Amino acid sequence: MGRIPEDELEFRFFRAGGPGGQNVNKVSTAVQMRFDALNSPSLTEGARARLMKAAGSKLTQDGVIVFTATRFRTQERNRADAIERLEALVEETWRAPAYRVPTRPTRASKERRLKAKSGRASIKSGRGKPALD
Repeated sequence: MGRIPEDELEFRFFRAGGPGGQNVNKVSTAVQMRFDALNSPSLTEGARARLMKAAGSKLTQDGVIVFTATRFRTQERNRADAIERLEALVEETWRAPAYRVPTRPTRASKERRLKAKSGRASIKSGRGKPALD
């Protein structure tokens, strides 16, 4: 895995529902992956805060992010799916968002805007019924 070592991940396997015939009643193919984001040494403080905020309902009160993967019919593919989903979440929140420096409009841009507004107003005022003089 990229930024998070696999020894920080905890896997539990259980039987999944859905299609699969007899196999679904015998084999534990579903995966529950747990990652302790609160106590992970591989995250910086900023990345930890962003990751925990982005995790939303996947985050427990203990600071553990839980992914459940039941999409595939094999344990290996479900395990890989859970890891991919965590990697995607970590990659999305790893870098801090760029700070936007607020700017003010220039005098010329204000004048262009006002000129366009008055031009549009004169076009619209010419659309009414002609005045009877």
